[in-house]
Amino acid sequence: MLRPCRGVIAVLFDRLRQQLREREQAHQYRRRRIMTSPQAIDVCIDDRNYLNFCSNDYLGLANHPALKESFKQAVDCYGVGSGSAHLINGHSHEHHALEEELAAFTGRQRALLFSTGYMANLGLVSTLLGRSDTLFEDRLNHASLIDAGILSRARMQRYAHNDMAALSEKLEQCSEGEKLIASDGVFSMDGDLVPIADMAQLASEHDALLMIDDAHGLGVLGKTGAGSLERAGLDAVAVPVLMGTLGKALGTFGAFVAGDEVLIEALINHARSYVYTTALPPAVAAATRTSLHLLQTESWRREKLATLVDYWKQGAGQLQLPLMDSDTAIQPLLLGSSEKAIRISQQLEQQGFLIGAIRPPTVPKGQARLRITLSAEHEQEHIDRLLDVLEDVLKKEKRNE
Repeated sequence: MLRPCRGVIAVLFDRLRQQLREREQAHQYRRRRIMTSPQAIDVCIDDRNYLNFCSNDYLGLANHPALKESFKQAVDCYGVGSGSAHLINGHSHEHHALEEELAAFTGRQRALLFSTGYMANLGLVSTLLGRSDTLFEDRLNHASLIDAGILSRARMQRYAHNDMAALSEKLEQCSEGEKLIASDGVFSMDGDLVPIADMAQLASEHDALLMIDDAHGLGVLGKTGAGSLERAGLDAVAVPVLMGTLGKALGTFGAFVAGDEVLIEALINHARSYVYTTALPPAVAAATRTSLHLLQTESWRREKLATLVDYWKQGAGQLQLPLMDSDTAIQPLLLGSSEKAIRISQQLEQQGFLIGAIRPPTVPKGQARLRITLSAEHEQEHIDRLLDVLEDVLKKEKRNE
């Protein structure tokens, strides 16, 4: 019987312990906490109740009665698990119907479900690009897009955040292979928008394919909630590749890629993160179909959210809080050091507010922040309470500096 070399294992685990110590010393250690309530604006975590300002449930649909009822009915019909990958026998009627509805909603020929947004980006980029191609990415893109580029083995060109002049220069310098520009639609840690129209123009001028990851725009932006592209007035010709997630504004789980027929068929046949993974449960797809219907019929959710964002920004501006420039539901307060972000987050928790401290490597060094997110479930009085507590906490922090 073979036995592992204990010396090698000891060295490996000593290195891991040292890395964890270094992360803790840098105030970058991460710990999980246990939530015992539904996802909502009032949550219970580690036996304490909080007013939640850190969820991506932007429209307040994650605990909606209609979604739960759809899920339960689908479980009675299909069971809990999908049992297999889509290409074996895991592709149910609910999956297929949801794909057709997502395609129609986003104005595309086809849509394809993935189990997560991370897997969608990995499969998408590695299908489109190879070693001889070039991927152009914003430096603040989500980690899944960065990792997707590495997996594809394409040459990666990263440009300064939202700097279209820098992107244009890099495109001009590229003369070989296919070119793909990939960007977040709404940047998840800053909350600002990509200048999609300018990017689409550059893609057209330089014969590049444009892909937008609209994880944080889908459902909340645009007249019908179709996202960043609808807000910018761009169609599938201008932006041929769209990725969206279902676990944020839509309140469920999973992701999709939408585009024309050949793109979707290529992904079905070549995207390893699609081919070699179990399909998400049919009941999740059924609940998402209900969520998509609510998104389109209850426009008041988007309208209320937009009103709350304006109300928050006005109040934060009056208090001169260190608010970053964002018009979306993601409203970060820039604090600088990881230690300060953790300290203020903990003080807010003591006052009953749940707001995550975002630190490197998620954000650049020196740009730790509180990532405050708003939901259509919030009321103005909730924002007033948060502003009062933030004013007090930050004043005390300034006195102690």
